[in-house]
Amino acid sequence: MPMKVILLQDVDNVGKKYELKEVKDGYARNFLIPQNLAKAATKQALKWLETQKEQMEKEVEEDLKKVQEIASHIDGIEVVIPVKVGAEGQLFESINTVKISEKLKEMGFEVKKSQINLGQPLKELGEFPVKVILDHNLEVEIRVIISEEKG
Repeated sequence: MPMKVILLQDVDNVGKKYELKEVKDGYARNFLIPQNLAKAATKQALKWLETQKEQMEKEVEEDLKKVQEIASHIDGIEVVIPVKVGAEGQLFESINTVKISEKLKEMGFEVKKSQINLGQPLKELGEFPVKVILDHNLEVEIRVIISEEKG
């Protein structure tokens, strides 16, 4: 006989966290519930689920606001990276997502290298538009300026 349960975490081939699912009675009693992966969908549990979902929505909203604020501060900024240059104007190092991420951190922006959409490392002096994809798929563009290191 099927039993309704609330998943407490993502379960492969069953569903995602906080989903209401109908599963076989034995599967629920012998595996999901003892492993703390689900709980029976009683009236009390369904009320609990509503408050959990409201709380999650609130957290997602707050997080989105934070990310939007970061996006508004970072969009269009110039990231100047001085590098050593040879006699022929060639760079002694290429500028990759790690270097850009470190420079952004120095400037007070927490941006992971995986969020910087560079394609391939920059290997010449100049200005380059670089896309940064923040959480919630917010996309901004920064200007990476590679300049000759003085001294």
